[in-house]
Amino acid sequence: MNQPEFLNVGQVRTRHVTQGNGDPAVLLHGIGRSLEDWSETVPALAAHHRVYVPDLIGFGLTDKPDVPYTLPGLARFVKHYLAAVGETRPVTLIGNSLGGAVAQQFAAMYPEQVRTLVLVSSAGFGQEVTVALRLLSIPKLGERMMTPNPRNSARVVESLFHDPKFATPERGAHAQFLAGQPDRARSYLSVARYLGGWRGVHAGWRATLTQQLAQMKLPTLIVWGAQDQILPATHLGHASTVYPHARTRLFPQTGHLPQIERAEEFNAVVLNFMGENA
Repeated sequence: MNQPEFLNVGQVRTRHVTQGNGDPAVLLHGIGRSLEDWSETVPALAAHHRVYVPDLIGFGLTDKPDVPYTLPGLARFVKHYLAAVGETRPVTLIGNSLGGAVAQQFAAMYPEQVRTLVLVSSAGFGQEVTVALRLLSIPKLGERMMTPNPRNSARVVESLFHDPKFATPERGAHAQFLAGQPDRARSYLSVARYLGGWRGVHAGWRATLTQQLAQMKLPTLIVWGAQDQILPATHLGHASTVYPHARTRLFPQTGHLPQIERAEEFNAVVLNFMGENA
């Protein structure tokens, strides 16, 4: 993957990677994460496509201004990001976890700018979510939980994978580095509390968004890890119910980041899907 660079998206200093040529694809990471979650994906996709990978506003090393952090707000940021890089063609949106919800929201708001969707262990298909994210919704406790702690960072990384060999010290150190970024708690907690509460992911935004998108029948690929500890794989069944036109793929012995844990297989499935919908 190319080295990340910075550009201004309006007043927001934004870290991103661009690579390759061809039809455009935009890769969106999950809550509290960064563009590094796509390090195994970018080279394979960039052999055939123009790939854009931003750190979303409020996350990674992108600025974290004091603004409302909502799904529509994050989708608008992606729109402004595409304008900043000069991309005007319809894109394939590939979103993991929170990034999948942002991708769906973007498609609902700007349908003319979307060619296809690839949703990777995406938020939006069920109430169940890891207890750590539910605890963040509790006032004061959520704020205390955001205090950087190497042990907590390592634990978070371990929860993302089924095979512990992927929870490397380097990934733990990067998670701790992200945890120490100024104003991270504000954006992280704002997004987490918009998406859900103690009982899990809010039903309101999920129902509204999936109903809007179901009518559009966009070419959609939905993939999941069978041992996902963050958003359980049972959500894939609901996803295929609300989007009956979608293609689905369940990766066995895989956690929340199949793009890393099953990189070769994942890349082949995504490239095949994009090629069929070019």
